[in-house]
Amino acid sequence: MHTDYFNPIIRQLRDQQVRFAPREKKIEQVNRAEKLLAELDARRTYTYEYLCYRITDYRPESFPNLKLSGQDAGHDLRLFVEDLSDAADVSASKAGERVLTVDELSKMFKVSTKTISRWRQQGLVSRRFVFDGRKRVGFLKSSVEQFVARNEDRVRRGARFSQLTAGERSDIVERARRLARAGGCLADVTKRVAKRMGRSVETVRYTLKQFDQEHPDLAIFPNNTGPLTEEDKKKIYQQYRRGAPVETLTQRYNRTKTSMYRVINEMRAQRIMALPLDFIPNPQFARASAEKAVMTEAPASDAPLRKTRLPAGLPPYLASLYEVPLLTREQEAHLFRKFNYLKYKATRLRSQLDLAKAKSNLMDEIESLYEQAVALKNQIVRANLRLVVSIAKRHVGQGDNFFELVSDGNMSLIRAVEKFDFARGNKFSTYASWAIMKNFARTIPDEHRHRDRFRTSHSDMFYSTEEHRSDQYEQESAQHQRETQIGKILERLDEREQKIIISRFGLDHGHEPQTLKEVGAEMGVTKERIRQLEARALDKLRIAAQEEKIEVPGLN
Repeated sequence: MHTDYFNPIIRQLRDQQVRFAPREKKIEQVNRAEKLLAELDARRTYTYEYLCYRITDYRPESFPNLKLSGQDAGHDLRLFVEDLSDAADVSASKAGERVLTVDELSKMFKVSTKTISRWRQQGLVSRRFVFDGRKRVGFLKSSVEQFVARNEDRVRRGARFSQLTAGERSDIVERARRLARAGGCLADVTKRVAKRMGRSVETVRYTLKQFDQEHPDLAIFPNNTGPLTEEDKKKIYQQYRRGAPVETLTQRYNRTKTSMYRVINEMRAQRIMALPLDFIPNPQFARASAEKAVMTEAPASDAPLRKTRLPAGLPPYLASLYEVPLLTREQEAHLFRKFNYLKYKATRLRSQLDLAKAKSNLMDEIESLYEQAVALKNQIVRANLRLVVSIAKRHVGQGDNFFELVSDGNMSLIRAVEKFDFARGNKFSTYASWAIMKNFARTIPDEHRHRDRFRTSHSDMFYSTEEHRSDQYEQESAQHQRETQIGKILERLDEREQKIIISRFGLDHGHEPQTLKEVGAEMGVTKERIRQLEARALDKLRIAAQEEKIEVPGLN
């Protein structure tokens, strides 16, 4: 069934009613649109004004000369009915009359579900209802009766063509059982049996599904008897993202390729809905010229490049931060404007995303915009990392770990990028410095209080006679040793746990530390699930650290 509107104006009308019409009005307009459908003549043409008035009781002033053929109008109105009923969230038990599912209709007329799909293209009006908490396509009994009255011959031919004798059903089941025992998957078995029996693949698949449901103890493909659970869907999506071919997944879960792609799209859409796309709004974003003005390259700096003087005593990987040139005020404003506009645009597109019928091209565009935004965020962060080092050097004291301060400051810097409003005219370094120092002011006293609980007169004497000639290179050596130790105990974790710990704490140095929500979005699971896995992984690391006699701050 063609799932896109032929005329964008009808789709625009759909969008308006879905967003702004009250629930009762949506239901009323669905009923009016279905009544109009029954009156349309495919050979005639209709003005948009007439169609809109019949549905909404309102005569639009726009598009006065727009006309649609009866065939195109019928196609778009059937989609309109389904989309608007979807937005109305009507329970099947409260529809006012019996609602039939695709499977029930298939059994009633002894035809395949594929035949039902063809009937929908030929005028059978479907709506979307809530069945046991889940939205599915359904058909009002009155809508089915109207379709049958107008298409008696078509319904009779469909039943005669698709109806199987008891012997044919038995033959299909036995052939499928033999092929399944030989290792055939559902998709492969249905194709081979269909070819052998001269029947459609859909007819064979439906016959096997019906047999498995009626005889669960003798089921040929037990996993094919009911809908996939949410946990199954998550596993399928995770395996697909890790490189598992769709053909392998169809065999593993005894599903068709179509159902696999449907699950993958659904879970991908859920992941996109969880992406962190909060942005700082700006009036410029809504202008028609915004795309052309914002999506350009950053302006070049007019000032000549000067070699930066490095602070003394910095280890090489901190000194390398000073090789990244600072941003000019114009470059900074441009990058922040573009960063927030990308997320604004992605948010607008995400509002059009339908989890039940997610379109790949729309998801591709949203993910591309998000990846561009992340790249810009990393660019801004890299250009300001030296600011964190500078502030950390001013705040480090006796007994403080310089590298822990830098790590803590980096997290403050990352959060500052998300919250900075470039339109106010301030320099980002001013805003970020305030955020970093505020965080240091909150965390450093807590650490000193914790140490003071265990301090003795001997410790005071130790600090008074402490050797101060050690420099940052010694700290770098200690840090390298610590990283080696952490790498050793990380080997105790499985692949998924390692990925979570590395992503959460930025241990690969190639990417910034991520929030629970960001890691969950990347791995296709909820934020809460990532929190649980992280807690379990940290418990394992504590045990490993104790066994290896390694002291790791934060684990002991």
